[in-house]
Amino acid sequence: MSYIEMLLLSHLAKGPSHGYELRRQIEASTGVGLHNNSLYPALSRFAAAEAVTKTAEHQAGNPPRHVYTITDAGRQLLHGKLAQMPAEQAGDDAEFLTRVGQFEFLTPAERCAVLDARLTALAARAEHLAGLTNRPEHPWGAVVVSEFIRRTTAEQLWVRQLRALGGELPPPRGTQP
Repeated sequence: MSYIEMLLLSHLAKGPSHGYELRRQIEASTGVGLHNNSLYPALSRFAAAEAVTKTAEHQAGNPPRHVYTITDAGRQLLHGKLAQMPAEQAGDDAEFLTRVGQFEFLTPAERCAVLDARLTALAARAEHLAGLTNRPEHPWGAVVVSEFIRRTTAEQLWVRQLRALGGELPPPRGTQP
């Protein structure tokens, strides 16, 4: 299941929705742009797998609008996918950030497991980047590698801070811990 599909199910877990409204909600809350050619096939797959139900809502003068509702099977599917952070996905920014953005569906221990997987992936990324430094034959490449190292270091700090909270939500900015 892709991060897009996790976003679809997590938004449906908050309440029934029709496709256009669902797409608008996801785009407004995440900045992820969805196209109909990814949205509706995913919803059809979920309906076929009985993860969502699809009902027609009649509209005066217009074709019926389909409303999607997550099922218990869909909630279980969503939870399982959010709680798992396979090593091959832990280094993918979209996969990781989607999970963090949906942490309300996970227990503190499950959140910590996701954070730990990301820290492992970031350590591997940092080690790889360190091996790319000091290459005078590629001066602009060195600028890019330096920026990737900075970003990786900053993210490691952020993830460690989240992990130190034991999977709990950090206090709002400007408040004392």
